[in-house]
Amino acid sequence: MTGITNLNQFRKQKARAEKRAQGDANAAKFGRTKSERDLETARKEKDRRDLDGHKRET
Repeated sequence: MTGITNLNQFRKQKARAEKRAQGDANAAKFGRTKSERDLETARKEKDRRDLDGHKRET
């Protein structure tokens, strides 16, 4: 015979595994690497500096 199985624990374990799988799928679909985020931040900062450099004094 097998041991006693707690169905509540089994249900919760299955739900956690499904959430983890969904999270991994979302990370692959929508996630960006740290280098991509840093590159975007640097580009935005450079664009802001370039735009501010073209402003006229009033």
